Amino acid sequence: MLERLISYLDYPFVRYALIVGVLIALCSSLLGVTLVLKRFSFIGDGLSHVAFGAMAVAAVAGLTNDMLIVMPVTVISAVLLLRTGSNAKIKGDAAVAMISVGALAIGYLLMNMFSKSSNVSGDVCSTLFGSTSILTLSELEVWLCIILSVVVVFAFIFFYNKIFSVTFDENFARATGTNTGFYNLLIAVIIAVIIVLAMNLVGSLLISALIIFPALSAMRVFKSFKSVTICSAVISVICAAFGIVLSIITPKGMPVGSTIVVVDIAVFAVFWLIGVIKERAS
Repeated sequence: MLERLISYLDYPFVRYALIVGVLIALCSSLLGVTLVLKRFSFIGDGLSHVAFGAMAVAAVAGLTNDMLIVMPVTVISAVLLLRTGSNAKIKGDAAVAMISVGALAIGYLLMNMFSKSSNVSGDVCSTLFGSTSILTLSELEVWLCIILSVVVVFAFIFFYNKIFSVTFDENFARATGTNTGFYNLLIAVIIAVIIVLAMNLVGSLLISALIIFPALSAMRVFKSFKSVTICSAVISVICAAFGIVLSIITPKGMPVGSTIVVVDIAVFAVFWLIGVIKERAS
């Protein structure tokens, strides 16, 4: 198996998949802690459905580069979701459900009515649960992912203190002069970028797992925000790399997205057990 893996690494598409998968997992884990603490864990699920709807529109319009529609629509939806999260009339979970179900229904309807593909069900299934597109990335797509990932990581590190204050006590941060609106907008834009990047890796329906599981695993063992964030990033990167490698070297070729999520679940179970042992010991 090790020899097979080493031989596979000679192929560019395998190296591209590992690079993109690790970068997406790293970016997802950084904001995952913030989303869990702000009780917005399902925003990834909602935005992924919005991205699915936008992809359906791009497919119907015949665009070769669906990023022109998917990215702006997902960013706008992320901003609306975080804005309505603080609105007394439309709570965060209701806004996520409303936008998520609506976008999913519209996207599926458009793909069935106007799609030129002969296998609509296959296209929908691949988009929702991930496909082999992560293994067919071009060099241009890899560089685009690298650039966007570097921007996301840099923004998180540069604005770390502000994101920390907005995450734990937004009212106090606002009282001390922090422009909470700007930083909520920044978080929304970063989340949208991560969602669009992650769709090729795990599919629309599994993106939430990529964002949430590493953060929840780290929270079982560590308590400080910095420790949880670092541990979450390490867990996410290792699980993504292991999941991609496992899906490639297995004889039947397991789906990349589902394999990564299953590895994340297994790691969460281990950390949950460690957390239980740690609590009883103390």
